[in-house]
Amino acid sequence: MQELKKLLENNRAWAAGVKEADPDFFERLAAQQSPSFLWIGCSDSRVPANQIVGLQPGEVFVHRNVANVVIHTDLNCLSVLQYAIEVLGVRHIIVCGHYGCGGVLAAMESRQFGLIDNWLRAIKDVYRSNEAALARISDPVQRQRLLCRLHVKQQVANVAHTTIVQNAWDRGQAVSVQAWIYDIHDGLIDDLGLSVEGPNQVPEIYRMVDAGVASDAAKR
Repeated sequence: MQELKKLLENNRAWAAGVKEADPDFFERLAAQQSPSFLWIGCSDSRVPANQIVGLQPGEVFVHRNVANVVIHTDLNCLSVLQYAIEVLGVRHIIVCGHYGCGGVLAAMESRQFGLIDNWLRAIKDVYRSNEAALARISDPVQRQRLLCRLHVKQQVANVAHTTIVQNAWDRGQAVSVQAWIYDIHDGLIDDLGLSVEGPNQVPEIYRMVDAGVASDAAKR
């Protein structure tokens, strides 16, 4: 209980410090949230989204899960995505993985860890699709780092394949999806050079035509 009491004490000290520096901060924050960014990251406690990009509360909408996975059947992630785009009007969706991710490392092994094995299947699929490239790397650390990057890029694709993002593009809403990776060893983020900004960057098989548009086309 002393550990929990310490957290409450820390909270009070933090709130007092914020109000001293900016007396109106909490009033403004309570009025609305209008972030430009949705952050999809790992649950790892060493990767605090706001802090590592220097943003204040209210400036980034955050969804985190083990190994920053985006799965088309995950209603939690999809609900966050829809709310961020359709209600908050975010312009940038950032999928940020990190080197040394425990989920990625576990996915590279064959032994069972429990329920999470089913979740990590998505990462194993990425490994399987890139097995030849990964096998060419003899250094296990560098092999893991490559899989971390490949995994992030696949999750960016998964975001872009959702009807939520594609419907936003159909409405003319400017939404980009970015691939970033964070290095815990130096605190720096690398841009992986993948930015998806429209349906022309999505493979045709994943492009979803709006039901209303399809109906109109069929009538013609």
